[in-house]
Formats: sequence, C-alpha cells, structure tokens
Amino acid sequence: MADYLRQMPHQGSADLARRPSAASRFHIDIPLLLLLLVLTVYGLFVLYSGSGKDMGAVVRQGRYFLLAYAIMIGVAQVSLARIMRWAPWLYLLGLATLVAVMLVGVGAKGAQRWLSIGGFRFQPSEIMKLVLPLTVAWYLADRTLPPRFVHIMVALGLVGIPAALILQQPDLGTALLIAASGLFVLFMAGMGWGYIFGAVVLAGASAWPAWMFVLKDYQKQRILTMLDPESDKLGAGWNIIQSKTAIGSGGWEGKGWMNGTQSHLDFLPESHTDFIIAVLSEEFGLRGVLVLMTIYLLILLRGFWIGIRARSSFGRMAAGSLTLTFFVYVFVNMGMVAGLLPVVGVPLPLVSAGGTSVVTLMAGFGILMAISTEKSAVPR
Repeated sequence: MADYLRQMPHQGSADLARRPSAASRFHIDIPLLLLLLVLTVYGLFVLYSGSGKDMGAVVRQGRYFLLAYAIMIGVAQVSLARIMRWAPWLYLLGLATLVAVMLVGVGAKGAQRWLSIGGFRFQPSEIMKLVLPLTVAWYLADRTLPPRFVHIMVALGLVGIPAALILQQPDLGTALLIAASGLFVLFMAGMGWGYIFGAVVLAGASAWPAWMFVLKDYQKQRILTMLDPESDKLGAGWNIIQSKTAIGSGGWEGKGWMNGTQSHLDFLPESHTDFIIAVLSEEFGLRGVLVLMTIYLLILLRGFWIGIRARSSFGRMAAGSLTLTFFVYVFVNMGMVAGLLPVVGVPLPLVSAGGTSVVTLMAGFGILMAISTEKSAVPR
C-alpha cells in the first residue's frame, strides 16, 4: 500500500506561499478592466466621426477617461467595509447638493441642474446615481432578508427624497433612473413578488393622474412624439426621424467610417452625445452595433458574476444594483434613439461625449472591483 502513496518533495513554507499578483494587490478585476478598455477605445473611435472629425473633442474625452480610470482604481482600493460606512454620509451630502441646486444652481435650456464651484460645473444628480443604491444596500444589509414591509417603506423613502428633488429641476429621466437604481437593491434583497406585483399595479393606476398633474407640457410632447413622430416632422419629431433614418441607412455593413451623411451633413442632432449610436449604426451597420452590444453584454455578465461571488449581502446587493443600473442606461439610450422610448437625454455609457457621467460610471466599476477582490466578508 505504501508503494501507492505519493508524497510532495519537501519544500519550505516560504516556497509554498504564493505571492499575490499585482492585480490582486491593487484590487483590479482584470476581465472587467479589459472589457472597459475595449469599450473606451471603441467609443473614442466612434466619437471622432460623430463629432465631425473634431480631434479636440476626442482629446477632451480622453482626458475625462484618464481621470475616470484613475478614480476607478482609487475607489477599488477602498475596502468594502469603509464604502459601507461612508454610504449614508455621502447620501446626506448628495441631498445637500440637490437642495443647493434648487437655491443657487446654474440653469441651461430651461432646466436648473448644475452647480458651479470655482469655475468647475458638475451635476449632483449624477453622483446620486452611485450613492443612492449604496445607501439602500447599507440600510438593508443589517436587516432580515428578504426585507419586511417596514424596511421596504424606509428604503422607498430613501429613494423617493432625491428622486423628488431631481424631479423639481426638472429632470424626469434622471429621476426615474435614480429611483430604478434604488429599487434594484430591493429586488436584489429578495423583495417578495407580491410587493413587486403591487408596485406594478400601483404604477399603472397612477399613470393617468401623473399625466394630468405631474408631467409638464414638454414631457407630454416627448411621449406623443415617440408614438407619432411624423405628426411634427420639422419640430418635435425631427430628432427621432433623423436617427431612425441613420440607423436604417446603415444596413448590415454600414457606409464606412466617417462616411455617414446624417451626422456629417448636420441632419442628426447631438450626434456626438445622446444620438451617437445612430452614427455608429450608419457608418458600421448592424454588425458594428452587435459588436458594441456584445461588449456591453460581457460587462453585464461580469458584473453579475461579481455579485454572485460577493462575500456579503451588502456586496451582493450593491453589485447587482450597479450592474442592472448600467443595463438600464444602455437600454434607455438605445430605445430612445430607435424611437421605442421617449427622448430623455440619457447618454450611451462610455461612448457618448461627456465628463460627469463617465466619472460616475467608472467610480461604480471601481466599487465592483472592490467587491470582486474583497478578501473577507463585510462585518455586519
């Protein structure tokens, strides 16, 4: 019997101990980082054409990305326990900035959504997209899961306050997206299907009162335009008609990089921001869009995988909510440009030009990396 026993050669404990990789030491999730880098390069490639061959716009966006990646790596170094402790204080700070927007905010195009500090202008509602799901996850992490009715009501209060403040700016689209990010935490916490069904019924019942007493005239017009853009071809329906024309004209192969007519002849508005996927569709065709959607899908799958493997309930809820919120941004932008959803001014994540949204999204991915590389469960 002894002949069949195999023994390892004698090695010292120092030889057996494996040194942690650089990625592990710096809390970097390599698959997620590679996917984000591919998406960044693809986005800058499309942005050059969408901006009318404006190299300055590409360089400016590249600087935003450098800052965003630095913030992502910095956030990834913060322990999950510390992120959890900071969440409620960041929430209160976010509420304070939203109130400041109402009092001393900077207005543009009929909306007051920005704060200007030392010449730097930012949109506090973007910060709440990240802070709100963390705060709801913090509140529910120490409670019995699935959450009880009283805990659900408190969580809904945490969601409702910033959503109501943002609705006053007015910014219905962002208010709905932020509310969704908090509701996703409740879903990830295992909220009963009875509550979910009741919420759907309540939302359906409140549709008519919301149309009559909540929505402003321009918001109603956006919904009517989505249903029948041809009713005002040269006015409210212009954006949708031109974006659908660009998407359809691209076919399978597209017209070629920088050969799109809708954007370069200025038929397509906001071609480098909200409607940039129409530029992609026209120049690279359906196959170019499928490449982008594949990258997005892989990022989403990696986010869900991180959530599944999280060592704490806070990590699971936060990772699931951040990933689902990222999906909603992609879905809403694509649906908006295709004429399936009202135009609400949601940029295509990490492809559309913009600074605040890029930094916020990458900070969220930094939290995902912190969850992915957490060595032990967050103390309850």
